[in-house]
Amino acid sequence: MKQKKKILIVEDEAPLSRALKDKFESEGFEVMVAENGAVGLEVALKELPDMILLDIAMPVMDGLEMLKLLKETEAGKKIKVIILTNYGDMDKFVLAKDLGADDYLVKADWGMADIVARVNKFIWY
Repeated sequence: MKQKKKILIVEDEAPLSRALKDKFESEGFEVMVAENGAVGLEVALKELPDMILLDIAMPVMDGLEMLKLLKETEAGKKIKVIILTNYGDMDKFVLAKDLGADDYLVKADWGMADIVARVNKFIWY
């Protein structure tokens, strides 16, 4: 049996966070949740997940700041990050890629199954 992959969901919208957690748990992932970038960074560096689903607009510390700080650490450089946000503008996309994001998904354009497929693509290959 393959080892469970760990995913960290950093999302301040509780209903979406819960829905993503339930979906990924049902797909066999070990799931951790953080409600802002500050908590997310702490959890990421302690737990070293295989993947982080990261929102941009959050209180305390936004996703881009968290991404920047994460990728400045040796351990953080190895963690795959998919930005999952409502921002569809190119500036945020380019900045996220420059900071080390592996992918950038606009929430409105992707269903749960699509998000899971995208995560699997990055984790297993």
